[in-house]
Amino acid sequence: MTTMNISLPVALKTFVDQQVTARGFGTSSEYVRELIRKDQDIQHLRALLLEGAGSPATAPVDAGYFKDLRDRATRREAS
Repeated sequence: MTTMNISLPVALKTFVDQQVTARGFGTSSEYVRELIRKDQDIQHLRALLLEGAGSPATAPVDAGYFKDLRDRATRREAS
């Protein structure tokens, strides 16, 4: 693992310390890594949504579509 040093104003450092304590992180590094992971997840989801929005339209999403989806999920759980 590599090291990265960051500078924070006192108010942000205090906030980070409070979050570490309140949320059960061992260190401020663990807290920052979690924030970065969450941001990566958000960026990935955004990319998937944009990809989906740019894809061609398919069959309409109606009650029948969701019924079929539930049926497939139920069959998969039963297997």
